[in-house]
Amino acid sequence: MSPNLNAYAERFVRTIKEECLSQLILFGEKSLRRTLRAFLKHYHEERNHQGKGNRLLFPTEQSAQLNGSIRCRESLGGLLTFYHRQVA
Repeated sequence: MSPNLNAYAERFVRTIKEECLSQLILFGEKSLRRTLRAFLKHYHEERNHQGKGNRLLFPTEQSAQLNGSIRCRESLGGLLTFYHRQVA
């Protein structure tokens, strides 16, 4: 409710808490850092963003393929999933 806070940063922190951290049991700083690294990779390269027209922020070459069979890549024990086309 404070006008001086950054709404974008608050939304990002809320997203990390709801989609990742609240569903895991972390044991120390090392596991927290590893989890955040995996989530940030997923967030920037694999997750669609509604504010950007449901597009990826930084798509990789693999995610831009139009041909090939659809594959699923999981990280963090299946918590984060990404569907992509296999390179033909």
